[in-house]
Amino acid sequence: MSELVFDELHWTPHHNPWLVAITVTMATFMEVLDTSIANVALPHMAGSLGASQEEATWVLTSYLVSSAIILPISGWLANRFGRKRFYMSCVAMFTVCSMLCGLAQTLPLLIVARVMQGLGGGGLATSEQAILADTFPVEKRGQAFALYGMAVVVAPAIGPTFGGWITDNFNWHWIFFINVPVGLVSLYLTNRMVEDPPFLKARKEAARHLKVDFLGLGLVAAGVGLLEFTLDKGQEKDWFGDPMIRTTSVLAVCLLIFFAVWEWRHPDPIVDLKLLQNRNFGTAVFLQLVLGMVLFGSTVLIPQYVQVLLGYTAERAGMVMSPAAFLMMFMMFVAGRTVGKIDPRLMVCIAYLITAMGIFNLTHLDLATSFAHVTELRMLQVIALPFVFIPISTLNYVGVPAAKTNQISSLSNFARNLGGSAGTALLTTYLARASQVHQSALAANVLPGSVAYGLFLDRVKEMLVRGGMAPSVAAQTAAGEAYQEMLRQASMLSYANVFAILSCVVVLLSPLPFLMRLPPKRGPKPPAEDLVAD
Repeated sequence: MSELVFDELHWTPHHNPWLVAITVTMATFMEVLDTSIANVALPHMAGSLGASQEEATWVLTSYLVSSAIILPISGWLANRFGRKRFYMSCVAMFTVCSMLCGLAQTLPLLIVARVMQGLGGGGLATSEQAILADTFPVEKRGQAFALYGMAVVVAPAIGPTFGGWITDNFNWHWIFFINVPVGLVSLYLTNRMVEDPPFLKARKEAARHLKVDFLGLGLVAAGVGLLEFTLDKGQEKDWFGDPMIRTTSVLAVCLLIFFAVWEWRHPDPIVDLKLLQNRNFGTAVFLQLVLGMVLFGSTVLIPQYVQVLLGYTAERAGMVMSPAAFLMMFMMFVAGRTVGKIDPRLMVCIAYLITAMGIFNLTHLDLATSFAHVTELRMLQVIALPFVFIPISTLNYVGVPAAKTNQISSLSNFARNLGGSAGTALLTTYLARASQVHQSALAANVLPGSVAYGLFLDRVKEMLVRGGMAPSVAAQTAAGEAYQEMLRQASMLSYANVFAILSCVVVLLSPLPFLMRLPPKRGPKPPAEDLVAD
């Protein structure tokens, strides 16, 4: 056995692995929290910077595009410059750019700072997962990913409420300033706790003698950036009805196809697409893609539903989501403790079926659903997701060389984020189209001779007249109320259609985990004399 193989199988960090896990999870929490806080503060940013609401959305779009660009290449950057150095650079960039975002007094400066912040934030998640995968042995990776997952689900839960409180009591600049002390502490602890394994150091030295694939770097940056822009702005611009969206979508597809062909043949690719030939990793990437669609899609749709159709405020909508997030945090702990005791493929299969039932329950939402019932349905929808996330994250690395963990993390995170962007865009578009179909169907039944329609108008008109309104005005107002009620019901039915489709998709995924191989059992560490003999 060579020394390099020995290091891959039996290397352990000098510091307690759980201290390393807490250190890298801190930066994850900071980055995810900042994203959810910024969503809430958009109207305040627009008002203070003299921008329209549409212009202010570039504060979010710029961050998403830049973080999407860095995700697929972060594994190569970590190998090229050293994972610890790359990770600390990302934390430092995110922290400094958070300060610049808080100091920005104009929208262009804020957008530039957000682009740079996204480049730093996009590289954090991939490095963190790779660090956890190398720091913990196979049998304990589930618990480590559970800790990481807790930060991912708790930060969005408290983000809107915390961001609203900061914005109301101070101003929006402070949602960025609060990242600075956390980033400085994270940098200090990372410098003390985190280290690169010997096999990554060896790979870094070998990579120095290889030429940089500048063409591949440019292709992936341009292709992914254009794709993310198309997904984010497509519904707003009426998709292919807009010349800009047509252009960006065609360019994105052409560049990404050229990139895939180029990287497949390159000796030192920016993104190692040949890893997808590994059965475990290829299956995991597909499952992560769909997990992103389900998780991000439902996280957007439910607050939308309660605010638009039930009249909830943003804060009350956040309160609907918060209990589910804390339930997920607890279930992350349970899943992390369970993942090594039963077949993780069976765990994922059962979790998908439970998740599908939870999503299907959301089709029962109506215009009179209570706060408690919506909250309960959301909790049932997410209760099994940790039993999907943790086993898939663990099986991700089976059969892959340890030196490739950076590439594995970057590709799997990119798949999940791309799934979230694509899912949100597609579901939003489907909602708009389905709502129009339901409006036409409902309008066909709203006829002057309809008994139900006549009774509704009479009842509303009578209530308005009792309130002091003139009969002629009350009749017109009652007709307007009937129209608005029809729109709400059409929208309600379109949401039910979306949840039913998501449920069916998740059911179809349930057998796929059995395509993956189980991780090998960890053998005993060979004695030192055997190593010398080899």
